[in-house]
Amino acid sequence: MSYKPAFRRSILACAAVTLSLAPMPAMARQAPVAIHISAKPLAVALNELAQSTRTSILFAPDAVEGLRSTPVRGLLTPENAARKLVLGTSLEVLRDEVGALIIRKRVEPGRARRDAGTTTAVATAAPVRIASTDSKLGNLGVSVAPNAPVAAAAIADSGLLDIVVTAQKRAESLQDTPISIAAFSSADLEKSGINDISDLRSEVPSLQITPHPNSGTSTRIFLRGVGNNDDQITQDPSVAVYVDGVYVARTQGMVSEVAELERIEVLRGPQGSLYGRNATGGAINFITRAPDLNELRIKQTATVGNFNHFRTRTNVSVPVADTLAVEFGYMHTERDGFVRNRGTGVKRFGDQRRDAYRAALLWQPSADFDIRYSYDRSDLADTPSFMAEVPFFPRKGKRPTEGSPFVSDLKRNDVVAQGHNLTGSWDATDGLTLKSITGYRKLRSQTYQNYHAGLFGPYAFLDNSNFIDQDQISQEFQVIGDLFDDRLQFVGGLYYFDESAEGVDGSVTRSSTAPYLASATERTVTIGNRAYAAYSQVTVTPPILDDRLHFTAGLRWSRDERKASLQETRISSSGVPTVGVTTRGSTAFENVSPSLILAFDVADNINFYGKIVRGYKTGGFNTRASSPQRFAAGFKPETLTAYEVGLKSTLLDNRLRFNIAAFLSDYKDIQVNTRSDKDVVGITDVLNAGKATVKGVELDITARPIDALTVSFSYSYLNGDYKKVIDATGADRSNFMRFINTAPNTISAKLDYQFPHTSIGQPGVFVDYYYQDRITTSSSDPRYRTASYGLLDLRLTLSDIPIGFGNWRLSAFGRNLTDAEYYVAHFSAGKPSAYYGQPRTYGLELTFEY
Repeated sequence: MSYKPAFRRSILACAAVTLSLAPMPAMARQAPVAIHISAKPLAVALNELAQSTRTSILFAPDAVEGLRSTPVRGLLTPENAARKLVLGTSLEVLRDEVGALIIRKRVEPGRARRDAGTTTAVATAAPVRIASTDSKLGNLGVSVAPNAPVAAAAIADSGLLDIVVTAQKRAESLQDTPISIAAFSSADLEKSGINDISDLRSEVPSLQITPHPNSGTSTRIFLRGVGNNDDQITQDPSVAVYVDGVYVARTQGMVSEVAELERIEVLRGPQGSLYGRNATGGAINFITRAPDLNELRIKQTATVGNFNHFRTRTNVSVPVADTLAVEFGYMHTERDGFVRNRGTGVKRFGDQRRDAYRAALLWQPSADFDIRYSYDRSDLADTPSFMAEVPFFPRKGKRPTEGSPFVSDLKRNDVVAQGHNLTGSWDATDGLTLKSITGYRKLRSQTYQNYHAGLFGPYAFLDNSNFIDQDQISQEFQVIGDLFDDRLQFVGGLYYFDESAEGVDGSVTRSSTAPYLASATERTVTIGNRAYAAYSQVTVTPPILDDRLHFTAGLRWSRDERKASLQETRISSSGVPTVGVTTRGSTAFENVSPSLILAFDVADNINFYGKIVRGYKTGGFNTRASSPQRFAAGFKPETLTAYEVGLKSTLLDNRLRFNIAAFLSDYKDIQVNTRSDKDVVGITDVLNAGKATVKGVELDITARPIDALTVSFSYSYLNGDYKKVIDATGADRSNFMRFINTAPNTISAKLDYQFPHTSIGQPGVFVDYYYQDRITTSSSDPRYRTASYGLLDLRLTLSDIPIGFGNWRLSAFGRNLTDAEYYVAHFSAGKPSAYYGQPRTYGLELTFEY
């Protein structure tokens, strides 16, 4: 077999690095060796790896152009080291029959046909073999021996793909991150049907996301038993939510599905030494995909289903120039609710009507500097969720299909959430990155809720309307780097946050004994919050024990300044208003929170870690306080110290991933809601009254026994116990208090099977099962519990449909296939009340990608 000179030159241009001092035996598995490569241009890093390990490495120069490697250290095989070097990029590492490593663009599931013509030439077309360093490629040492062909069919990915996360501000493998974390790639999100934050409820076993009784658009997030049971603008959440590094203070109306998400990361446990805001429960990070500088990217999805479900989502990324790319996105979704309104106003409870918009720009004038800007907007016009009267546990109500004819003038919610993000990143040197993240977000929310119309007569027990107008701005500076051949890695940051908001909470209340008499209350609230923080984290790998030992220490200083005012106006049943005085409160808090992690690499793919970390959540004010004095007094911060040990392992030739973490959280000065009058809905006092411990175990297993089959299993055990709860009278009520939104046992299991290619495409099946144990939903009344339930979802997919251009994928899906009746929220609202989860839904989805 011979090659023409022009073709040979093209092959040599594609083979950028190959340094093999002797031919490698077919399919040889090299032993781990000590490797130290700092962050640098990827081509240079791969060249260094080839030289130090005597390994043949092939890649196309344009595939790695402008990319930087992640730092790699420790006792690793060359193949695993190469995988770590390309983490955070769109590249993958494959091995051919003679043992050479081939770096190429990752072929994502369902994109094989589209990418077939763009894969690295060396990996797909050229039957080459690397023989020695005696060649005509100068200092790269590449030679081509055409007498030893390598068939493209022999190149296959036969193990689990690395999951890349940026939880510690640098791209690294999930398996190398000493944090209990759940990560979902874009493919995972699509298969599981995750469209907004509430859909994560059934994906992370220790995570609970429920709607607030006053508004189905407000989410209450609990992680490891820690969270907020209220949605007041005067209180901060216990679980922080970020979009591309920008903290989102208010989750009302949060719709992220318009963006092309690269992944979602759920970090379990206290966060602080790496993030802008404090969080005692954890953090949820939405990371979007940047505009593509190299190629036009189009993705169009259309979905139809029962309950008149229709959804269209469009994303277009356009390379304007070599250094500039833009992206545009639009999403519209609608679905009818399953409860008919027999009264006046909108036709149904629980309708979904949403629009979302996004524009993004990426400017990269050089390989070491880029600026990324994005704008997003979400418009929600959902109707209120139906609040059903249900019996106390263990009895369970029947899922309703219609409401009361006494419902009067039921209105749609009107929520607009929007934001701007400007992020600049500069690789000042090979070991130093400077980053700036500027965020501005604005929320305007008008929500309504009807409490039990007709239950006490021809009236609603309570009609509630809530208005919020909120603005926030944040600025964060980060320094990320490494020194001494990556033996010292560091992250430092400065953070500033400013928030202002005005809210009006209006309600019309009727007495259960005299429902024809109505009184109204209107609370007007203003806030002005500022936060300052400085944080740092350092990881040291001493030159002992084959570089397997790693020490990480972090420290965070925080200062929070909070102001709020409350004016309450009451209108009696006779119609006479009483305007109260304006009560003002002002306070400030400071905190220093440390963290310490000890990690040890037992083997190349087996890592143990132990950590101690403290989290802090600032104090605030309570707009539902029993008196103006209680409001002005406010409440103080709460702290949580978590002790955690974990194991992360990849076994059986990268076919089994086994991760487990056990933790104990010491919870102090808990901000506890206590009801002053059990018969008065909506009046509670928040006291720093609690001490508690939360303990648990989190298990994540993923296996790929054969190339076509991937199965995963996640399990969470949680147990929370109050040690002390002092009420307003000074009495200890801990014996009567229960941890809420904490399921003792939760399971998430998935199966993904890809059938062989056919003449009409590649069939696939994805099965998702979620089980949740019964949970307590009231801290003081054990009768408020949700029964255990299980949800079965299924998705059948035909991808790579040979239409002739682009990539087409058709999916049939069903959620809650067994039509289980379950509560997503259970609470007291004059009567035992609940929001029901969606009944069985199904539909078809067509996706086009180019």
